[in-house]
Amino acid sequence: MQAAEIHPSSIVAEGARIGRGVRIGPWCMIGPDVRIGDGTQLIANVIVDGQTQIGPGVTCYPFTTIGMAPQDLKYRGEATRCVIGARTVIRENVTIHRGTATGSGVTQVGDDCLIMANSHVAHDCTIGNGVIIVNNVVMGGHVTIGDHARIMGSAALHQFVRIGRAALVGGVCGVEADVIPYGSVLGNRARLVGLHWIWLKRNGVQPDEVHRLRRAFRALYPRAMEDETAAFSQRLDAVRAEYGNEPRVAEILAFIEAPSHRGLVRVAGGGTASIETDGV
Repeated sequence: MQAAEIHPSSIVAEGARIGRGVRIGPWCMIGPDVRIGDGTQLIANVIVDGQTQIGPGVTCYPFTTIGMAPQDLKYRGEATRCVIGARTVIRENVTIHRGTATGSGVTQVGDDCLIMANSHVAHDCTIGNGVIIVNNVVMGGHVTIGDHARIMGSAALHQFVRIGRAALVGGVCGVEADVIPYGSVLGNRARLVGLHWIWLKRNGVQPDEVHRLRRAFRALYPRAMEDETAAFSQRLDAVRAEYGNEPRVAEILAFIEAPSHRGLVRVAGGGTASIETDGV
C-alpha cells in the first residue's frame, strides 16, 4: 500500500498517526492525538480532533467533524475518546462528538456503518456494526444502537435510549423510550407497530422462524391492547415458556429485562399499520 497522500492546504498536527494509503484532501485539520487507519479517505474540509481513532477504509465527506468536544455543560476538557470502525462512511456535515468523563468516556461507531448527511452522534453514544442512519437524524448523549438497525430521516433519539439489534425507526419519529430488537416504531412520538419483517426476510431468516417470531410478538403484544387479559409480566413468562428456545425471541426478552433509563417504547393503538419497508 502506498504512503499517505496529504494535500498541502491541510494541517496535520505533530503526533498524529496516519496510516498507509490514507488520502487527506484539501483544508482538513487533524489533531495531535488522532489515529487514522490504512486506506481511509478524508475528502475535504474534515476536522478530526481529540483522542480519536478512525479505522481502516473509512470515508469522510466534506464538512464532517469527528472527536470534537461534547455539548455537555459538565464537560471540563477531560481526555475522553471517539472511535470509528472500519469501512464506515460518514457523509456531509455529520458531527460525532467524543465522550464525557461522567459517561462511558467514549463515543463509538462500529464497522460498515453509513451515517448520512447532517446527522449528529452525541457524546457517549454507542453505534453497532452495519447501522444505517439516514439524513438529519439527531441523538442525545448515551444512546445505544444495536447492529444492523435502521434509523430513518429526521428521527430524534432521546438521551439514554436503546435501539435493539436490527430495529427500524421510522422517519420524523421522536423516540423517547427503548425499542426492542427487530422492532419497528413509527409516529410523531414513537410507538411500536410490529417487527422489522423486511430486514428479517432479506437477511436469511427462514419463513418458519419468521412465523414463530410473529406468533411470539403477538403473544407479547396483543393486537387489541384493550382486550389483553394478562399483565405484561405474565405475558413475558408465557412467551418465555413457549418460545424461549428461539434465539431471536430470547434476545428480545433479554433486552426487555435489561436495565433501562427510559423504559420501553409504548405499543401503537389498534389500526396502526406496520412498516413493511426499511426505507433504504
